[in-house]
Amino acid sequence: MARLVLTWIATWVTLVVLVLLPALLPDRWQYYVYSPASVGLWMLSMLGAPVVACVVRWPWIRHGARKAGPGGSRT
Repeated sequence: MARLVLTWIATWVTLVVLVLLPALLPDRWQYYVYSPASVGLWMLSMLGAPVVACVVRWPWIRHGARKAGPGGSRT
């Protein structure tokens, strides 16, 4: 359960950082970056992206196992 919450929060933190990052751009660019459409898509991604992240990371959430790399052992 803790890994699920950690994945969910990490996804939200990543999305918040990504929406705040364009604030470093010049003011004339911010109008295009923060358009109503892009903010709406960001809001939808705040709902959908954590679900996708949990589905993708389900083996790690469930068992704590990582996939073995080429020639590596599972840890």
